[in-house]
Amino acid sequence: MHRIRRKNAGFTLVELMIVMAIIMVLAVVAVPSYIAAMRSAREAALKEDLHVLRNAIDSYTADKQKAPQELQDLVQEGYLRSIPEDPMTHSKETWVTEKSDNLSSVDQTDSGGIDDVHSGSQEQGSNGQPYNTW
Repeated sequence: MHRIRRKNAGFTLVELMIVMAIIMVLAVVAVPSYIAAMRSAREAALKEDLHVLRNAIDSYTADKQKAPQELQDLVQEGYLRSIPEDPMTHSKETWVTEKSDNLSSVDQTDSGGIDDVHSGSQEQGSNGQPYNTW
């Protein structure tokens, strides 16, 4: 028996279409998972950054007997090496600080200062709350 040989041994159009269909199905499944993982990672980074910033604010306030006036005060006094980048806005400049008007100094001469910090992002988190309320 003679075997029929194809002169141009390659893939047929049907075979290529099947492979492309499989790749598309995998992409449709993988891309949303990738996006969700990236969002989760950014949210975890935001939570950690907020925790570090708030601890630094509390430590500064306890040590100096007054609240910092700006986030940069935390860097200048050695409580932070640098202001972290907001993972949601990708900027160090978008942190939103809450300043207290309460007199927090022992001698009551302090005019208040930063007592909390939030992300500057208006986007909504996976928990349904805007990032700027975390």
